Amino acid sequence: MEATVQEIVSWDAAELSRAIAGRRVSCVEVMEAYLAHIGAINPHVGAIVGQQDPEISLRQARERDEQLSRGEHLGWMHGFPHAVKDLTEAEGLPWTEGSPLYANRVGQQDALIVQRLKAAGAVVIGKTNTPEFGLGSQTYNEVWGTTGNAHDPARTAGGSSGGAASALALRMLPVADGSDYMGSLRNPAAFNNVLGMRPSWGLVPAPGFTAQLSTAGPMARTTADLAALLSVMAGPHMSAPLAATEPGGRFEEGLEGGSGGRSSSGGRSGGGFRGVRIAWAGDWGGHLATDPGVLEVCRRSLTVFESLGCEVAEARPDFPPEELWRTFLTWRGWANLERHELYADPDARARMKPEAVWEIERGLTLSALDVAAAAAARERWYAALTDFFSEYDYVLAPAAQVFPFAKETHWPDRVGGRRMDTYHRWMETVVPWTLAGVPVIGMPAGFGEDGLPMGVQLVGRHRDDAGLLRLAHAYERETGWVERVKPALLG
Repeated sequence: MEATVQEIVSWDAAELSRAIAGRRVSCVEVMEAYLAHIGAINPHVGAIVGQQDPEISLRQARERDEQLSRGEHLGWMHGFPHAVKDLTEAEGLPWTEGSPLYANRVGQQDALIVQRLKAAGAVVIGKTNTPEFGLGSQTYNEVWGTTGNAHDPARTAGGSSGGAASALALRMLPVADGSDYMGSLRNPAAFNNVLGMRPSWGLVPAPGFTAQLSTAGPMARTTADLAALLSVMAGPHMSAPLAATEPGGRFEEGLEGGSGGRSSSGGRSGGGFRGVRIAWAGDWGGHLATDPGVLEVCRRSLTVFESLGCEVAEARPDFPPEELWRTFLTWRGWANLERHELYADPDARARMKPEAVWEIERGLTLSALDVAAAAAARERWYAALTDFFSEYDYVLAPAAQVFPFAKETHWPDRVGGRRMDTYHRWMETVVPWTLAGVPVIGMPAGFGEDGLPMGVQLVGRHRDDAGLLRLAHAYERETGWVERVKPALLG
C-alpha cells in the first residue's frame, strides 16, 4: 500500500532510511511528501529558508532512485531531504548568515559538513534560519524574519539553530544539522521538544589553528537518529589540523548497552546503569537566574535517571561561576573580531544588529594579556571538571533559564526578577560545558504550566560521546517526550 504524506514525514530517520533502502518508498515519493508538508507547515513558523526550486530537488531525488536501481546506495541518508543551517556554505544556495550585508550572497562550494551529508546520500533542498551571524538564542533577522516555535508559533524557537529545531519538531526534516557556541544546539532543542548534541570539541572537524568554542553537531527526534547523523558528521579531515584524529565511529551501534562499574578509560562498562553517579548542577546554588517553573520541570528528569539505577546528587565542580562567565566573555569577544573588517566600514556597521557591534567592540578592548588570562582560566576550569568527573560520571543541568518567550522579544532583559547585564546572560547555564569542550546532549524534560517545552543538558566526559548517547537513549525510552507531545500544527 502506498505511504501517505503524513506517514512518510512521521517516520523517524532510521525508519525512513530503511524504507528507502528496502525500496518500500522511492526517493521521489519522499521528496514529494516533504515538499508538500513544508509548503503546508513552514509558512506558520519560517523555519526553512532559501529553498531551492522544487523541480531541482525532485530531479536530484530521481537521480538517487536511479542510483538505487544500479545497486548504488550512498549511505544512511540516501534520498533524505535536508536543509543546512544558514551559517554554513552550500553550493548554489543562499548563504546569508542572517545578515542584510550578505542578503544576496550565494554559496560557491560545499563546506566539509555539506560534503559529508551529500556523500551519505542527502539531497540539500535549502537552509534553516538563524539569527544574524548566529549571535543570540533567538532566531530572527532582517533577511528571512523570525522563526516561530514548533509548539507555539507566537513564541521563539530559540537559537541559533532555531530554524533547524523548529523544522525538525514539525517533521519538515528527518534530521537537522546545527552548530553550538553558546547553547545553539541545546537551547532550541529544549524550546522545541527535540534533541540536540554538542559533540566533544574536535570530533566534528573545523578548520583553524585556535581551539575556539564553536562546533557543529546533530539534531534529531530520537537518540538513534542523533547518533547516526553524528556518525556522518564526525571524523578527521586534513583541513582541520586540531580535530580529533581517530575515526568518527558508528555511534548508533551499541545504544542499547548500559553502564556498570568503572572501565579503565574512566567510563562505565557492564549491564544497566546501576551505580552511575550523576551530579545535578541546578542553578549553581542560586547563581543563575531562572524563570518560575524551569527548575521544577528539569528536576522531574532526576527521578527518571534514578529509575534507571543512577545515583543522583546535587553537586557542582569547585570553580567560581562568575569567573567562568568572565572567561567566556573574553573568548567570545576575541572570536567575534573575525568580523572586524565589516565593523570597520561605517556603512556596514550601521546595518549590523546592535549585539554584533557590541561583541566586536568588546573584542577590540581586549589585550594580549586578557586573552592569555582567559586561556589559563579555561585550562584551570577543565582541570577542575576533570577532577569532578573522578567522582561523578555525568552532570545534569537546565538547558535554558527561561521558557520560550514572545518571538517579538529579541532577548529577555529580566529573568526571575533579575536584570540581565548582557543580551545573552539568560543562557549562562550552557557556558561551563562550552568552555570545557565536553560532549553535551540537550534533551526534553517536559512542559511547564503554559504547555511550553523545557529541556535538560546531559554532560559527559571529553570523548565519551558514545557513553553519553547510551544514557540519553535509556532516558528517551523511559520518557518518550517527542512522540508523547507533538506540535498542534501537526494536527
